[in-house]
Amino acid sequence: MVSERSLEVLKAIVRDYVASREPVGSKTIVERHAFGVSAATIRNDMALLEDEQLIAAPHTSSGRVPTDKGYRLFVDHLAGARPLSSAQRHAIETFLGAPNDLDEVLGRTVRLLSQLTNQVALVQYPSMVRARVQHVELVRLGDARLMVVLITDTARVEQRVVETDVPLDEDSLGELRTVVNGATVGLLLQDVPTALRAVPQQLRPDAQTLGGVVVATLIEQVAANRQDRLLMAGAANLAKSEQDFSGGLFPVLEAIEEQVTLLRLFGEMQVDDIAVAASIGVENAEYGLDATSIVAGGYLAGGEVARLGVLGPTRMDYGTNMAAVRAVARYLSKLLGEH
Repeated sequence: MVSERSLEVLKAIVRDYVASREPVGSKTIVERHAFGVSAATIRNDMALLEDEQLIAAPHTSSGRVPTDKGYRLFVDHLAGARPLSSAQRHAIETFLGAPNDLDEVLGRTVRLLSQLTNQVALVQYPSMVRARVQHVELVRLGDARLMVVLITDTARVEQRVVETDVPLDEDSLGELRTVVNGATVGLLLQDVPTALRAVPQQLRPDAQTLGGVVVATLIEQVAANRQDRLLMAGAANLAKSEQDFSGGLFPVLEAIEEQVTLLRLFGEMQVDDIAVAASIGVENAEYGLDATSIVAGGYLAGGEVARLGVLGPTRMDYGTNMAAVRAVARYLSKLLGEH
């Protein structure tokens, strides 16, 4: 059992080590922090922390560094995430702005989160289980080229350009647009393919071929919307912390390329649209990310919770990163709730 003062010593070691990357000694703690006790007393506290495997001594230094277990205790005892500055909050509102579609706002979100934290940022696309068709638009691009636009009530816009052997005219497109929207608007995405299969038979014989092409394209678009996907930004930030990865950067880069791995890890973390969670070091070993920590939160889109977060070395500023993830998640929920 760690005493209250020993816990405060651990917090001081974590904060100093995160700030400097230098092992922390008792003399440094006495000089920088107002504990009101001697260096000898601090050394006793550090010995207890070491016995509990919360800190460890690098073989090249007399100072101590936090272990994964130490980081975990530190995060579990964070009284509250450090609030963002007014400039950071303004940056979130300005940078995200009003989205034109889900792809655009999630792209902005992942870049912003990376800039705020100097870590790799990850944003999961929301599940489309509850998404419904809001509108289907057909746009003639030429005599034989057509853009099929699928818009859902979660602000997702999916566009495909189709080449067809059938000459396009506005009358045929107008009829097809009316029939397709009549068959699909308001339906859950999972119900759309079944409804679409009856569309060609509702058209004039000379428009059925074109109808078949549009139906096949829309079914592909629906399938694309229902897949789990992640957006990522800031992988170059890992290079700035390369010396924090004892096994080198390559295993980390290899692991984060696997979206399935990251989606599984995200799925294991207990988050919602309020809570922020951290998965630290050895807790990520089965995913090949035991040298990293992940801070994740949830945002709401279409009634579903999806995840966003940051990934970096275990030596990260957990308070600031948790505050950034929480603030961006809340703003994203608000933004998507308005559309």
